[in-house]
Amino acid sequence: MSDTNSLPPPPDLCETVFSACEDKAGLPLSKMIILGMLAGIYIGFGGLFATVALAGADSLPFGVAQILAGTVFSLGLALVMVAGAELFTGNTLMIGPVVAGRIPAGRAAGALTTVYLANFAGSIALAVVAVFAGLHEAGDGAVGRAAFELAETKTAKGFATTLASGILANKLVCLGVWLAYAGHTVTQKIFGLLLPVAAFVAAGFEHSIANMYLLTYATLVQGMLEPSTALLDISDIFGNLLPATIGNVIGGAFVALAYSAAYGKPAKK
Repeated sequence: MSDTNSLPPPPDLCETVFSACEDKAGLPLSKMIILGMLAGIYIGFGGLFATVALAGADSLPFGVAQILAGTVFSLGLALVMVAGAELFTGNTLMIGPVVAGRIPAGRAAGALTTVYLANFAGSIALAVVAVFAGLHEAGDGAVGRAAFELAETKTAKGFATTLASGILANKLVCLGVWLAYAGHTVTQKIFGLLLPVAAFVAAGFEHSIANMYLLTYATLVQGMLEPSTALLDISDIFGNLLPATIGNVIGGAFVALAYSAAYGKPAKK
């Protein structure tokens, strides 16, 4: 029986992550779509939780409110890593085994594209259900206003700023995934991912999948808020998602390629 209190050495952890990436790239299409939609919903739940935490938090110091939001947002990645789902941003770690010759580049690109679209579908579905559930009315409308204000902040950033923010966001998300794979128990996995996820949310970095839910939700509820607002549209959503996604890929590649160079193994013959 393995010792659940011991941590795997870094080379062994790298092999665990890269082997998991190989399995993910080889999933059947139907399973990839279902698990991708679940990940979009799960990350959306994290965003929903963070929005509730930020609602009415004006009385708190900025840093305290952001750390609170980041801590509760970790629910999303915890669900992905423990319950099981396919998340685009974490799956960018496939770039490591691709470069090592362990996954064909075409297969990895197809898997990432499928999961990205499935994440988007799950995020939209959650946003629509949350609107019908009247979440924006909670706290006398504080939740809806918090979501809209956060979306305004994100869409106001320029392309280069969002790109750089996306790089930093997915470096931290992929490190959270990396640390979660080191855990043997639910508690260890959650504690492993908690600080990296809390850090990227608290700093306001751009995570494409989280933004799929948040920006969709804010766009849907903006006309229902008091006072009524109508400033966001689909061009704002994609104007944020494009640079955020590119940045997320670069950030994930940085982590994957660094560990591939240090500990990666060649393709199995």
